[in-house]
Amino acid sequence: MNETITRFGFPATLLREFEHWVVLVRPAQPTLGSLVLAAKSDATDLSALPADAFAELKLVTTAIESALKDFVGYAKINYLMLMMVDPHVHYHVIPRYEGARTFADIEFTDAGWPKVPDLGSAIALSEDQLSALKEQLVPRLG
Repeated sequence: MNETITRFGFPATLLREFEHWVVLVRPAQPTLGSLVLAAKSDATDLSALPADAFAELKLVTTAIESALKDFVGYAKINYLMLMMVDPHVHYHVIPRYEGARTFADIEFTDAGWPKVPDLGSAIALSEDQLSALKEQLVPRLG
């Protein structure tokens, strides 16, 4: 796994591994159910990924959207490819919703709704909270 993937807590944050991608629970949650979708390659440019990675992206995003719709009931979903600090190809997957969602006695609001997500308002989860979130998401991702 590349350095970007390990910086997001792999293997502890791994939800599902595909041939070209991994889906990780995002340790800091700007909204409940926020994920990281990361390419397993060492590519730092989207265009450098192999064609098979793009084809597999259909399968991966379908699994993500189905899982998050079931878990958090989002109204919109944002895939943010920022790659400013972590250079390898990855997306921050942010489910968007009006109001609040509660999980593990924590209230998660979408501070940016209905505009740009407010990543600065993310809630850093403890190891126990991350584990509990993983328990909910892993079965939904298939």
